[in-house]
Amino acid sequence: MATFLTKPLIVKPLQESRSEAVLRFGVIGYGYWGPNVARNLERLDETELVAVCDKSPAARRKAAKAYPDVLITADAAELLFSSEIDAIAVVTPVWTHYELAKAALENGKHVFVEKPFTSNAAQAEELIELADRKNLKIMVDHTFLFTAAVNKIKQLLQDGSLGELYYYDSTRVNLGLFQHDVNVVWDLAPHDLSIIDHLIQKTPEAISATGQTHLNGHEDVAFLTLYFPGKIIAHINVNWLSPVKVRTTLIGGEKKMLVWNDLEADEKIKIYDKGVSVSSTEGVYNLLVNYRTGDMWAPQIEQVEALHRELAYFTECILKNEVPINDGRAGLRVVRMLEAASESLRQRGALIYL
Repeated sequence: MATFLTKPLIVKPLQESRSEAVLRFGVIGYGYWGPNVARNLERLDETELVAVCDKSPAARRKAAKAYPDVLITADAAELLFSSEIDAIAVVTPVWTHYELAKAALENGKHVFVEKPFTSNAAQAEELIELADRKNLKIMVDHTFLFTAAVNKIKQLLQDGSLGELYYYDSTRVNLGLFQHDVNVVWDLAPHDLSIIDHLIQKTPEAISATGQTHLNGHEDVAFLTLYFPGKIIAHINVNWLSPVKVRTTLIGGEKKMLVWNDLEADEKIKIYDKGVSVSSTEGVYNLLVNYRTGDMWAPQIEQVEALHRELAYFTECILKNEVPINDGRAGLRVVRMLEAASESLRQRGALIYL
């Protein structure tokens, strides 16, 4: 397997800074998501994009056309060992995250890492310890935490509008994009696992996962169930073989229920004043079930690019020396859940306790 990282004795110097930007960023990886990271870094007032690295000649040509004044290179060492770069965005396959992030931290650079954080928990723990020791920031790209929809759901849970949380049920399916280094769980489930971690703020007691491999040796269809303290349950359906793209989440609470359809242009969240209450006289057979049906409303959701907000927040955390909500430890919690799901897949749905 090719690697992004080499260590030449002499590193080619970057061009002089084009502005008085506070933080100078280098982006490693300019494939699917890298162009979006680079674009937002270029547009932020507090950051300056000074270098882009990718092994692909086609990707480098694309980057050079978009940013003619930025250093474009195939050698990640030109970014990792440069004194002219303050922070590195690692937007590469997960198997490269640990190596690149470790080199960046060892050379005094803050790190923004695409999800999932690392390939295993041991790598994540080492990077967290290294960042703490050097007083550097790690942010894991859990982009959905910065969407207006998730912010609204968080608010509704915190202010008690939904009541006691019962369940989180997500369907995240589409046709492709097939990954060659990870299965559908490691590709799509980190989105929901990071959202669940942010909303519930409890560690699941156990995880069960089932799935099947059809095409390329990796599971392309999978179902995850997470059991939390307090009878909260979460279910995630991820699938690369769906004929349609679906991004729908149901959240049920004691007082109200919510539907989040991320593909909706306007009414992404709909809140239903519906619920069930149970009263009893004597014995199980005398349970009285009461159904409550009220209004539905869709709160206004502002249209702001989540990645732009996330990178602005990362910059703010660096400048103010604050800990991001999606720091290395948040990334570690997601990796631990992914590892448990992977073990359950190997045991055909066995319950794995965390």
